[in-house]
Amino acid sequence: MFGEYNAIEKKILSGERLDRADGIKLFECRSLTWLGALADHVRREKCGDYVYYNVNCHVNLTNMCVSQCKFCAFGRAAEARGAYAMTIDQAIAVVEDALNDPNMSGLHIVSGLHPTWTFDDYLSIVRALHERFPQLYIKGFTGVELTHFAKISARSLEDILTDLKSAGLQAIAGGGAEILSDRVRNLLCPKKATADEWLEAARVAHRLGIKSNASMLYGHIETLEERVDHLIRLRNLQDETHGFQTFICFPFLPKNTALEREIKQTSMWDDLRTMAVSRLMLDNFDHIKAYWVMLTVPVAQVALSFGANDIDGTIHKETILHDAGATSPTGLTEDAIIGLIREVGRIPAACDCNYNVLRIL
Repeated sequence: MFGEYNAIEKKILSGERLDRADGIKLFECRSLTWLGALADHVRREKCGDYVYYNVNCHVNLTNMCVSQCKFCAFGRAAEARGAYAMTIDQAIAVVEDALNDPNMSGLHIVSGLHPTWTFDDYLSIVRALHERFPQLYIKGFTGVELTHFAKISARSLEDILTDLKSAGLQAIAGGGAEILSDRVRNLLCPKKATADEWLEAARVAHRLGIKSNASMLYGHIETLEERVDHLIRLRNLQDETHGFQTFICFPFLPKNTALEREIKQTSMWDDLRTMAVSRLMLDNFDHIKAYWVMLTVPVAQVALSFGANDIDGTIHKETILHDAGATSPTGLTEDAIIGLIREVGRIPAACDCNYNVLRIL
C-alpha cells in the first residue's frame, strides 16, 4: 500500500481515530489482505485471542408486523398465510425444548410489531419467561420495538425500559438500526423508527444501565458513504454513553423480500471488507460479531481474522433470516461452535448477554 493508505495505516497503528474520509477510502480499498491484517491487529490488541459465544435460544414471538419493510422476509400482515402470534404457553414451550441443552443460558427475543398487541402483552411474556426460567438471561427487543412500545402505550421510553428491566430484561438486541440514514429509511422502512428514534432508544437504555448491541444491515440501496456515516453515528453515541457491547454486521439477504429482483446478495469479499472496516472505524467498541447465521459458518470463521471476536451463539432454531434465504443451519451445538473456533486457532469463551465469561474451553 502507498500514499494515503500509508497515512491511514499509521493512524491505525498509533491508535489515532479514523475520520469519515478515511472510512470511505477503506471501503474503496481493493487490498482485502491489507484490510484484514490491520483489523486483526486491532482485534488482537484490544481483545486478545478469545472468541466469545453463548448457548442461547431465539424466541420470535410473532411475525405479524405493521411495518412491512421492503428488506424483510419475516413480517406478515395479520391475515397473511403463515402469520402467527405465540401465547405465553407457546413461548415457554420453545424455551423448554431448547433446555434439552444443559448449558443453555440465555434467550434472545425479537419480534414483529403486532397490529393489536399492547405493550403489556409483550411485557407479560417477558415476565412469564423470567419467572419460569430465572436462571436464563434475557436479551430482547430492538430500538424499533422499543419505539413502537412507547408509541402504542403513550408512555416514555424510560418508563417502557424500566418496566422491561423489572420484568427480567437484562440487555437490548441490536437489530433495527439497518442504515442510520433518513434517505434509506424513507425508501425501505418508512413506517418504523427513524434513525434518531433508534439512537434515542439506545441512549435511554444505556442511561438506565441496560447495555445494548448495535448493528448495520448493508448491501441493499445504501452507498458506501452511508455505511461510514452509520458507523460514525454509532461511534459518537458510544463516546457519549459507553453502553454498546458489540457491533454486528448483517449482510442483506434478498430472497423472499420486495427487493429480491433488484438486488443480489453480498459477496464474501464485501462481507469481509465490511467486517474489517467496522473494526477499524469503531475504535470504542470492544466486540465485533461475526453472525454465522447470515454470513454462513465458513465465512464467519474467516471473519475471525478480519476483526471479529464473537461468533454469536447456538441459537437453537432461527427463523427470521431463514425466511430471507439464509443457507446456514437453524442452530448449532455448543460442541460445533467450540470446534469451529478452535479450528482457526482461537480460544472459545462462553459468555452471557453482558459478556460475563461463564466458561473458557
